Amino acid sequence: MAQLVPLVVPALKKHTATVIWAHGLGDSGQGWLSIAENYRRRGRFEDVAFIFPNAPNIPITVNFGMKMPGWYDITAFNDLAQQQDEPGIHKSRDYFHSLIKAEIDKGIPSSRIVLGGFSQGGSISIFAGLTSPSPLAGIFGLSSYLLLGNTLPSLLTPEIRAANSSTPIFMGHGDVDPLVKLEWGQETAKVLKGLGWKVDFNVYRNLVHSADPQEMDDLEKWLGDRLPAQG
Repeated sequence: MAQLVPLVVPALKKHTATVIWAHGLGDSGQGWLSIAENYRRRGRFEDVAFIFPNAPNIPITVNFGMKMPGWYDITAFNDLAQQQDEPGIHKSRDYFHSLIKAEIDKGIPSSRIVLGGFSQGGSISIFAGLTSPSPLAGIFGLSSYLLLGNTLPSLLTPEIRAANSSTPIFMGHGDVDPLVKLEWGQETAKVLKGLGWKVDFNVYRNLVHSADPQEMDDLEKWLGDRLPAQG
């Protein structure tokens, strides 16, 4: 199936950095476009382009095989961390790596590229970011969890580790998320810290499987630290 074209909010000034922001299961790039529009209204990140990819429509097992936008199949909601679609995950990882390469080919240094997203989009962003052959400015995952945790260490070749061993990671999670449980996010942060990454893990009170205004403020500050204005 052909990959849908991402939505792009171009930089207002000279393009010096890019944020690639991945949506969750059943959503689209349009669902998060308002984040960049809000930044534009407030004069934030004017030299940054925002890319909102669209996942392909694929059969989702937990939804009786019905097709919907997804970065990989989900076979069960009772334990997302154990039953994972490895071929689909690797296919989406390769797609996000191609988006990063396309930005580099435009002249954007990889150290000025941030990759992140929400839920399934955040999970694939963490996986793709950790395994990127190019050093990134940062990785973020909102209401997300670790993919292929058992095989991840074997994918971290010395070259990959050298590229992104110092890449900072931002994670945000609601304390009453009924879908992607808080403990899955906490365990993800624990594993990544054990592998040597610096993880800024934030918990938001009374937040279900959604985004929170305080979370968005914290992420905006983190993005500002990762991608300071240039020129």
